[in-house]
Amino acid sequence: MADRTILDMFSLDGRVAIVTGASSGLGAVFARTLAEAGADVALGARRVDRLADTRQAVEKAGRRAIAVRTDVAVPEDCQALVDATMAEFGRVDVLVNNAGIGTAVPATRETPEQFRSVIDVNLNGCYWMAQACGRVMQPGSSIVNISSILGLTTAGLPQAAYAASKAGLIGLTRDLAQQWTGRRGIRVNALAPGFFTSEMTDAYAEGYLESQMPRVLAGRKGDPEELAAALIFLASDAGGYVTGVTLPVEGGMLTS
Repeated sequence: MADRTILDMFSLDGRVAIVTGASSGLGAVFARTLAEAGADVALGARRVDRLADTRQAVEKAGRRAIAVRTDVAVPEDCQALVDATMAEFGRVDVLVNNAGIGTAVPATRETPEQFRSVIDVNLNGCYWMAQACGRVMQPGSSIVNISSILGLTTAGLPQAAYAASKAGLIGLTRDLAQQWTGRRGIRVNALAPGFFTSEMTDAYAEGYLESQMPRVLAGRKGDPEELAAALIFLASDAGGYVTGVTLPVEGGMLTS
């Protein structure tokens, strides 16, 4: 529309988003920010009891929310989350594939179970969610996969499973964009965050983050709101001509 302003392009009014891993950390920030942009939000997490605060934040922003216990490593759970969203809201416009886990186990000691569990959640789970959403999404919809800077570089920790899963997610993003954007009008992109405060970074050894800061041109950890702003760009009409890309949000770490 000719009278639409640039800020109108970032609006998600009337749309419905699904956020996995929404019980805490970046997932909770994503859910609240999507609501502030105008979307109703379906919240998925394994710890469904911890979704209450996120749901309250969405409702405080004036939007509706539902909470559904979801283990994305289980395809049936992914389908159930999408089914519940369709039953409550009648549509799915945005999927934020945020659920993820991490390990830091030396490669010679990592067990098959440890490796598989990370791949199952971080990569396979994103695929199951994208499949379920792709079946019901209409043209103009958007999928945003939360990859990691560790899918593109290393950062001094033994993270073979995590790095492999996040690099795989970048490949999955490209392929789904190739399959769905032209034929179905569904854009598929990824974010590659650098160091942002989350449950995962809370588990790092003391001094680790500080040791990595010389690699970051900005000289600091990211503010979750800065990552959420990039998410809104990719999810909204503002990113309508962007698909199949991985957007690093990492303060310049890739230049080192």
